[in-house]
Amino acid sequence: MVQPKYHVFVCTSCRINGVQKGFCHTKGSVNLVQRFMEEIDERDLSGNVLVTNTGCFGICDKGPVVVVYPEAIWYGNVTEDDVTDIVEQHFENGEKVDRLVI
Repeated sequence: MVQPKYHVFVCTSCRINGVQKGFCHTKGSVNLVQRFMEEIDERDLSGNVLVTNTGCFGICDKGPVVVVYPEAIWYGNVTEDDVTDIVEQHFENGEKVDRLVI
């Protein structure tokens, strides 16, 4: 069993019935999942970082929302451009990206 150093949860506004609709979804959060996966793969971090899409975290005004465990760091208003910063600064250097923390 793979035990990643980081587990990333990205709100994609998934509903119980499988339909994706909601604030984070309309703000491109599905693309964020793809960007995280690409960036992690490019930096050979696949064994250290697991990415999971989730349903609503309940703070839509801060979306798209990304939560990183085990530290329980919540990032808000995340864009595709922010993914590189999160991967480099947080996953590679162990420092949260303060400008995105909520």
